[in-house]
Amino acid sequence: MKYLIVGLGNIGPEYADTRHNIGFMVLDEYAKQENVKFHNMRLAYYTEVSHKGRTLHLIKPTTYMNLSGKALNHWMKELKIPVQNVLVIVDDLALPLGTLRLKPKGSAAGHNGLRNIEAVLGNNEYARLRFGISDNYPKGRQVDYVLGGFDDDEKPELPALIDRSIEMVKSFATIGTELTMTKFNK
Repeated sequence: MKYLIVGLGNIGPEYADTRHNIGFMVLDEYAKQENVKFHNMRLAYYTEVSHKGRTLHLIKPTTYMNLSGKALNHWMKELKIPVQNVLVIVDDLALPLGTLRLKPKGSAAGHNGLRNIEAVLGNNEYARLRFGISDNYPKGRQVDYVLGGFDDDEKPELPALIDRSIEMVKSFATIGTELTMTKFNK
């Protein structure tokens, strides 16, 4: 069984470790734990890991956030992976920091990366792991907030949340969306 795990983010050092790049951060840590390296391939940084007889193809799109669908679609076709085996890891303003939620499908909720994926796929029938980043910003400062780094008081929480996200990715690939939701969603 093959799975496509898509961590959303923006390329470039100015975006590294920002809230919007939590998808990249989760996959970077997963690759580090598995001792594999990402390679710059077509439309994405790519690597793969094995988990319990399954192959997880990890991609970090190099298209920038608002064109994430282009990379996802290319790799789905290239690897012949059905949409039910796709998981997108995304930052979510509507959830407080510390909340991780797997959803089998859903709206883009104003997220440009998800909006583009939905437009390219023509549906929203793909699983997503929503990583809460809170909405602790003044009115009109949303862009600065999501493209900013985590606050000093938030940083100590990140390693455990990233590890939990990795566990959820592995669970998605082994027991599926519904059972993973039951096990991990709070």
